[in-house]
Amino acid sequence: MTTSNPSTAARIAKLNVVLVEPEIPPNTGNIGRLCAATGSALHLVHPLGFKTDDKSLKRAGLDYWRHVEVIHHESLESFLKKFGRHELLLFSTRGSKPYTEAPYRDGGFLLFGKETMGLPEWLLQERFDRSFFLPMWGKTRSLNLSTAAGIVVYEGYRRLTGNFDDRSIPCLSRSVS
Repeated sequence: MTTSNPSTAARIAKLNVVLVEPEIPPNTGNIGRLCAATGSALHLVHPLGFKTDDKSLKRAGLDYWRHVEVIHHESLESFLKKFGRHELLLFSTRGSKPYTEAPYRDGGFLLFGKETMGLPEWLLQERFDRSFFLPMWGKTRSLNLSTAAGIVVYEGYRRLTGNFDDRSIPCLSRSVS
């Protein structure tokens, strides 16, 4: 087992979760809580299907919102103009490879589309080699957005840190009650 320095683990453990035009407040709230738990930044690409003061959004995120770095973007185009050259990984039911093959990187951006339509087709075509899916074998079209984000984010951190057995990683060194 490899042991990491806590400051190194904290530095490495940084992903950006990008929600493109999310529509359902509780999903965004749950993902906000996920970002608070993992130290990830949350990017919200407008237009949103709700107001950010929505009660169900706040309820799902509980009192963790003050611990989340939330960055708003006017549109997908403005987000891509600012971050398009960065490490963007697209997650969609129409992705080209399983999420376990995604090349997670420190500071990378994990993009998820809106609940009803996913990511725009033009974006998936443009970056098809950087698109990934979560396998499903049951009778459903897709996973819930917050479930999919949780799976992907934790896989990213598992890969960035090497494993989740290392108690020097700050999030693993405290007890859960």
